[in-house]
Amino acid sequence: MNDIRNEDDMVALLSTPVDADLLDRLHRRLANEAELAGLLDVAYSTVDSPVGKLLLAATPAGVVRVAFASEDHDRVLEVLGQKVSSRILRAPKRLDPVAREIDEYFAKVRRAFDVPLDLSLSRGFRRLVQTHLPEIGYGQTRSYRDMAELVGNPKAVRAVGTACATNPLPIVVPCHRVLRSDGTLGGYIGGLEAKTALLKLEAA
Repeated sequence: MNDIRNEDDMVALLSTPVDADLLDRLHRRLANEAELAGLLDVAYSTVDSPVGKLLLAATPAGVVRVAFASEDHDRVLEVLGQKVSSRILRAPKRLDPVAREIDEYFAKVRRAFDVPLDLSLSRGFRRLVQTHLPEIGYGQTRSYRDMAELVGNPKAVRAVGTACATNPLPIVVPCHRVLRSDGTLGGYIGGLEAKTALLKLEAA
């Protein structure tokens, strides 16, 4: 009898309309307390931008992921949970600095990003290439061959292409500034439309 009553109570509770503001306040409280207790390994948020909605994620070490909508944000979060930590929560406060810098970039008042980066999603040669990508100045471009020479391995042109294509921090780490030797775009993790938009923004 008690089980039946408890089940009815649970159904009634789950059927009760949830106040969205209360839910939001509870979520923010949960995020703050998890951060203070050191239980939040990966914080994430989304922001709107001229190239679509961007997912931003950061560990205590720095920004670990910037993802375009075309990458499927749910899938990106799943991979972060597998590769970085399952202690992951929507907590925009940690992302405020990078969100602000991205806004400034698209407003053309920022040419380089200053936020700390966490490159733990990349290893070996890919990480080496991605570390050097910010050396390409705002509004400038380099070829995949240029980048291969820059990192000391002139024959690794295709590997440089792979490093750019798997860059976990597009826009912030500017792989969009790397083109084919003939000046054509090559690939881009956010799609060629986004790459074109970023290059036009910086050229204007």
